[in-house]
Order: sequence, then structure tokens, then C-alpha cells
Amino acid sequence: MGGPPCPDFSIGGKNRGKEGDNGKLSACYAELICQQKPDFFLFENVKGLWRTKKHRTFFEALKTQLIQSGYVLVERLINAIEYGVPQDRERIILIGFRTSLLKDFGIKINSNIRILPEAYFAWDKYIIHPINKVVSLPWPTTNSFQENSLLPYPDSIPLPLTVEYWFRENDVLNHPNAQHHFQPKAGIKKFASVDEGDVSKKSFKRLHRWRYSPTACYGNNEVHLHPYKIRRLSVAEALAIQSLPKNFSLPANMSLTNMFKTVGNGVPYLAAKAIAKTMLNFLETREWDNEQPVNLRL
Repeated sequence: MGGPPCPDFSIGGKNRGKEGDNGKLSACYAELICQQKPDFFLFENVKGLWRTKKHRTFFEALKTQLIQSGYVLVERLINAIEYGVPQDRERIILIGFRTSLLKDFGIKINSNIRILPEAYFAWDKYIIHPINKVVSLPWPTTNSFQENSLLPYPDSIPLPLTVEYWFRENDVLNHPNAQHHFQPKAGIKKFASVDEGDVSKKSFKRLHRWRYSPTACYGNNEVHLHPYKIRRLSVAEALAIQSLPKNFSLPANMSLTNMFKTVGNGVPYLAAKAIAKTMLNFLETREWDNEQPVNLRL
């Protein structure tokens, strides 16, 4: 279970695709699965691999390779916010099960099956906030920035999906990584000029305390600013946005660059946990005996 490096497929990355040094690792990942033949696997990557035309061709070729190696597949474009993460983060999830494993479970399939119907795989079971409902809520947009300002919570939105809720929940000011943030050598004036909630630019996005965060990605000069302080986010705050438990921290001897790279490359904890539970539920299911064979082709 894992996600090969994604910069070559990212819309905001180098976009080199399968020919890039990182892109080639996705092919290696699929090749290792075909060689080692685990009972099941999970492949995670950015939505660009799934949505961008030239990358999608490569993605489909990987799927064909896995199918020919004896796997039945199920996939979904997920958003971490659906699982209670205070972050708008889309990722493609591809899961494969060996045909022999499914037969052992009593799932009656024909030899030419290619895609596992979603009716068998309960993607929605652990979704808390369906994405179409979340995005239609009356989220606050922007407020003028004022250092250490107070802003009342608008009770028309779910509090656990807000940045401020997670800052308080994880006690970020007293967290072991609380002081791990980049100290600006210049640009304080620029920091103060960005409104709270203005995430319209590629860099220098100021989060809104009563809204979810854009994708926590801190490479390619992307900078996220604290909602009401004149500084960038701390590692403790970034971990909170990834929905990690309060007691999780990164070693103090890591460089700041590697800390933020580690956080940004990670799958949000609550999303990973929900998908793992969905897979576990499927693997523990034995109520297939009365199902009719499914005959679907890729």
C-alpha cells in the first residue's frame, strides 16, 4: 500500500509524466506488484494522473498490466475532506485484489472480469461529508488580516472541518513541533498584506481559521500563511491540517525542509484510516455466496 512520487503528474508540478524520474517510479511500483503478486494492493497518486489526458493513457496502461497479472481493480477519485480532514485534497486511489483471493472469498466471478463493481466495495461507508454537500456550504471567504485578531465562529459550517478547530484540538502552540517554522528574513510587509482566507495565488496563501485548507503541499515555492499571525505555518500546524493525532510529531533533528516535505507528501491520516477500514471490511466480508457472477470488461 503506497503512493509512488507524484510531481511528474501534478498539475502544479513539472508535468513530465511517465518519462520523468519520479513518473518512472509508478511503472516500477506496478512492475513490483506483478512480480511479487501480493493478495491485494493500494496505489495512490495525484488527480493529474487520472484526469490529465496524456497521463491518463499511462494510468490505463498500468491498469491493463495489473489486470493481465491476475488482479481485479476498483478505483475512485477521493477528497480528504470527505473523511473529516480539514483540507481540500483530491487523490486517485486504485485498489487491486488477486482473482484467486476473490474466489477464495466465494465471490463468483467469470474469468474475464476486469473491474470490481462498486456495489461490492463500500467506498461510501466511512465518508462523513459528501463532497457535493461540503462545497455548497456557506463557507467564509476572506477577512482583512489583523494580527492576533478575534473572529467569531460562524455556526452554519461544520466546526471539525475548520483549520482553527484542528489547531485547538492538537494544541499546536504547545506541540513539540510548535517552533518549527521558517523565519522570514524579509517580506513581513508582504505577509501582512494578504487577507485571511485569500488562497487565490499559487504562493502566499493565507488560510482562513473558519474554513478548510487548500492542499497541504509545501514544495514548488508554495507558502501557506497562518490565519492571524505574521508568519508561515509551523510543522505542528501542518500536521494538524493533515488530521494527524495530537501525540504525533516529527523528530527535532530533521531539517525544516524535510519536515514540510514529509508532511506534504503524506496521505491525510483520517482519509488513510477510512480507506484502510473500507478495505478491511471488504476482506472480512463473507456474504457473497448468493451473488450472481458479474461479467464486466475493461
